[in-house]
Amino acid sequence: MHDIRQIRENPAAFDAALARRGVAPQSATILSLDTARRDVATRLQEAQGRRNEASKAIGAAMGKGDKDTAEALKAEVASLKTALPALEDEERRLTADLDAVLAAWPNLPAAEVPEGADEAGNVEVSRWGTPRSFSFTPREHADVGPALGLDFETGALISGARFTFLRGAMARLHRALGQFMLDRQTAENGYTECAPPLLVKDEAVFGTGQLPKFAEDLFRTGDGRWLIPTAEVSLTNAVQGQILSDAALPIRMTALTPCFRSEAGAAGRDTRGFIRQHQFEKVELVSITRPEDSEAEHERMTQAAESILQALDLPYRKMLLCSGDMGFTARKTYDLEVWLPGQDTYREISSCSNCGDFQARRMNARYRPEGQKGTAFVHTLNGSGLAVGRTLVAVLENYQQEDGSVEVPPVLLPYTGGLTRLVPQA
Repeated sequence: MHDIRQIRENPAAFDAALARRGVAPQSATILSLDTARRDVATRLQEAQGRRNEASKAIGAAMGKGDKDTAEALKAEVASLKTALPALEDEERRLTADLDAVLAAWPNLPAAEVPEGADEAGNVEVSRWGTPRSFSFTPREHADVGPALGLDFETGALISGARFTFLRGAMARLHRALGQFMLDRQTAENGYTECAPPLLVKDEAVFGTGQLPKFAEDLFRTGDGRWLIPTAEVSLTNAVQGQILSDAALPIRMTALTPCFRSEAGAAGRDTRGFIRQHQFEKVELVSITRPEDSEAEHERMTQAAESILQALDLPYRKMLLCSGDMGFTARKTYDLEVWLPGQDTYREISSCSNCGDFQARRMNARYRPEGQKGTAFVHTLNGSGLAVGRTLVAVLENYQQEDGSVEVPPVLLPYTGGLTRLVPQA
């Protein structure tokens, strides 16, 4: 949600920032609606004020015995009462129209975000780790996994495409990854563990920016609730409609939850394997901060995600997304891309975004700055710490052996109950 005051003050800057996201100028349309709404609001206030004045004057006229004046005032009040509902309806309609257009366009990119129309414009910031050398040709996880318990056929039989059934040691390794990530984010990185709802109302999905534009990417229940596409929705909306104290910030939350996505825009992409599923698990990171702290918090959050990859000894690169490749609500995003030797490429495994006050305005989430009058919108941030399924894919490809087995990364051994290697089953 954009700030109408900033658009009024500098419409050219607003249009220029939107142009970096590939959006045509919108300030003229927005300001036209704003002017109409303010005009109606002024007329409404004037009519309400005149009604109150006239109502008081009726009593004074009656007290003086001036019946003619009293009757004229009564007629005026009656006319105003008839006109007021129409003005009130018009103000509500114009306010709703203005709110809708302010919510329709993506967040404005930060100044340091590089220009670009798509992922080709992303900029590599750094790399960590060295890809392993294999004495054999490494295979993709979709070839290694089935003999180890990554059962694509049963998943498809039960639920259709983009569902997978995990069995035995594979399921244990998947669970170990999620538990390790959650423990690391809470014990070492200072996030509070949460167990949020998986079903949310319209207001929650609107608040984090999935509605109304991205409804087709979600799953909806018969009673009108939405299955969360990420725990970002539930965690961020924990401050919906609140006025927080300055001392309460920052708030850092994490959760390991199932996530559900229709993948409506992914036809033909990653149809093979475990990369892009309708149902998957992810450890989500969410921070609620003061505006002046959000940039530092973004770096901190990204490092928290990187620490998981480093602990698992998985090589990766950090990418600063360009203006045309960022998500709708983000003003700045880092993607972490893990090395997959079977595919001989880096693939996204985490995305960490600073949303500024964009989501906070949609949720009406504010705080009261220490020593100041009034309130201000908080800043919200979210990131993956990490996507569990994609991390499983990275482990399978990076820790595979020539005989088809997969070693368990040492850091996971406390979570695997003595399991040190996944061995193909006959």
